[in-house]
Amino acid sequence: MSPFETRRTLRFGDCDPAGIAYFPSYFHFLNGVHEEWWESLGFPWRQLIQERRVGLPTVQLDTRFLAPGFIGDELTFLLDLTRLGSRSMTLQYTVKRSETLLWQAAQVIVATSLESHKSIAWPDDVRAALQSFLEYAPDV
Repeated sequence: MSPFETRRTLRFGDCDPAGIAYFPSYFHFLNGVHEEWWESLGFPWRQLIQERRVGLPTVQLDTRFLAPGFIGDELTFLLDLTRLGSRSMTLQYTVKRSETLLWQAAQVIVATSLESHKSIAWPDDVRAALQSFLEYAPDV
């Protein structure tokens, strides 16, 4: 399986007055890409969070900005699962404008119970889907 891939366009509201991407907008995009990826695995957030009460908090987010994005840019987001633990995982994001690398991020997410707010083991079906994605994702 290839990395999960999706696109977003930088709009006026995502940029500063100079027309350059405002970095908090990138994190908003990142969250949407993450949510879309879960849906592609068969676990929409409404199901995980509201029905099954599984939380997915970010406990670490390392970001490296390499080039500016500008209003109107079509951004390609690539998401890879690089590590799967019993209660957490690490996602690697690569963001490009055409062939230009704009930024990268590594995100550590922990499975939690929304009842106790404590970490939990990945539910078996969720872990199986994550493991399947991990096994078929190429090294980046």
